[in-house]
Amino acid sequence: MGTSASHLSKEQLSEYQELTFLTKQDILHAYQLFKQLLSNDLHDFQNTRVPMERICQMPELKANPFRERICRVFSTSLEKDGSMSFEDFLDLFSVFSDSATPEIKSHYAFRIFDFDDDGTLDKEDLKKLVNYLTDGTANSQLTEAEMNQLINNILEESDIDKDGTVNLSEFQHVISRSPDFVSSFKIVL
Repeated sequence: MGTSASHLSKEQLSEYQELTFLTKQDILHAYQLFKQLLSNDLHDFQNTRVPMERICQMPELKANPFRERICRVFSTSLEKDGSMSFEDFLDLFSVFSDSATPEIKSHYAFRIFDFDDDGTLDKEDLKKLVNYLTDGTANSQLTEAEMNQLINNILEESDIDKDGTVNLSEFQHVISRSPDFVSSFKIVL
């Protein structure tokens, strides 16, 4: 293990392995990435937080249009600033790993897409989701009519109880019919 695990005991590694979908090597690699994101030396990794801006610049997230939402969903910061502790960081990599279950992946995808954090995907959440996926630039932006038609189509397909929103179970039902979703919902360590 050498210096790469100087702040991680065998007990901590074992505990992290039990609590995540990560291997010992994945955890050690995540620890190295976390250390690189800090501007100062990592003495007390359990109480140190990395600012969201640094996490968003990681190659694994930099091109992801949802990078800030991802940080906010996985952050346990009381200020809700998207900063991450080492354990938040491990949770992020665990959920996006190949070993995470489809239920876990769809649960977190739902949380990421629920921009207003109200437990449902309403028309505004879906509009933001479409804009994120299409880059929201003038060249790719849908007209208001096209956007409304697309959102109505999404709700027609997904809103089983016809309440005008998509809840977690409806979202998971749709995702269960899309096997490509699980394989594309990952970050490579």
